[in-house]
Amino acid sequence: MREQFQEELSLLGENLVAMAQLAESAVTRATRALLDADRELAETVIAADERIDELQQQLEQRCLQILARQQPVATDLRVVVTALRMGLDLERMGDLARHVAKLARLRHPASVVPEEMRDTVLRMGEVAQRIVAKTAELIATRDLALAEQLEIDDDEMDRLHRDVFAYLLTGEESRAAELAVDLTLLGRYYERFADHAVSVARRVAFLVTGSYEDHRAATRAATASTATARVVEPGRPL
Repeated sequence: MREQFQEELSLLGENLVAMAQLAESAVTRATRALLDADRELAETVIAADERIDELQQQLEQRCLQILARQQPVATDLRVVVTALRMGLDLERMGDLARHVAKLARLRHPASVVPEEMRDTVLRMGEVAQRIVAKTAELIATRDLALAEQLEIDDDEMDRLHRDVFAYLLTGEESRAAELAVDLTLLGRYYERFADHAVSVARRVAFLVTGSYEDHRAATRAATASTATARVVEPGRPL
C-alpha cells in the first residue's frame, strides 16, 4: 500500500515536469512568433495551451484522489498541497505564453516589436526559456542551487522589464498609443512568467526545508548542507 502511495506521489512530480516542459516550448515559440510576425506559429502556441490546461486538471484530480484515499499527514500532505499550488503557477505560465502569441496574431502582418526593441524582447524570451527549463529541473531534482539561480534570472527579467518602460517614457514623444499598450502588456507577460517560476521554486524550497522564511537565505543554507540539499534519484517522489 505504501509503495502505491509513493508511486502516486511520483506521478505528481512527473505531471509537474511535463507542464514545465510544455511551458518552455510555448514561451520559446511565442517569442519567435512575436519577433518574426509568424501568425501560423502563434496559432500553434495558442492551440497547444489546451494540453497544459489538461495536465493541470489531471494533477488536480490526482491530488484530490490522494487526499481522499490516502489521507496523508505531515510531509506527505505538504507534498500534495504544494503540488496543487505549483500546478496553478505552471498553468498560468502557459497562459502568459499564449498571451504573447495572441499579441503576435493580433498585429499580424505587422510586428509588435519595433526594431530598436527587438534585442530586449529577444533577451526576455531567452531568460523566460532559461527560467522555465531550470524550473522543470528543480521540480525533478529538488536541487536548491537551481532555486537560487532562478532568483538571479528573475532579477534579470525585472531589469529587462524596466528597460521596456524606459523606452516608452523617453525619446520620441509621439510614440503611438497602440505601441505603448502592446509593449506594456508584453513586458508584463514576460515579467509575470518569471514570477510564477520563482513561485514554484519557493514551493520546492519549502518542501525541502519545511520553511517559508526568506527564500534566498533558505536556499543558501540548504545548498551549503549536503544533508539537506540532495539530488533526487530517478523515480523518487516529488
